[in-house]
Amino acid sequence: GICSEGTTHTQQAESNMSHIAQDWEPVVLRKNKPGGAAGAAGGGGSAPKGGTSKQTSAGVDIRKLEADDDDAPMALPKVSLDLRIAIAQARQAKGMSQKDLAAKLMIPPKTIQEYEAGKAIPNNALIAKIEKNLGCKLPRAPK
Repeated sequence: GICSEGTTHTQQAESNMSHIAQDWEPVVLRKNKPGGAAGAAGGGGSAPKGGTSKQTSAGVDIRKLEADDDDAPMALPKVSLDLRIAIAQARQAKGMSQKDLAAKLMIPPKTIQEYEAGKAIPNNALIAKIEKNLGCKLPRAPK
């Protein structure tokens, strides 16, 4: 386009740029301190935006979750001792190894190992399958 003086936009931009010298001032980037000006600039977010943000995908601050762990640990249910012993005894009574039982149930042998070691999270559907294959009643996990 033509400007009012008859010069094109590019000519006008070049004439404006010719008098600007390079600015060699160092730019210092700092993380905002909590309670600083982050709230106004961040658009209402309490944590500074960026790659180092300690937030979960749900937007919950991980540091708050870690602080909550002190008073109430969120423990997943583990296989009870009586279930562990019952599975092992019933399996041995049938003369089966952990591997044999796992093959019959069409599950990885590691799953049976975890159940008997008490490391697995109990699944009542799987416990029912084990009961059918071993022909005995096993204690169920509380719901």
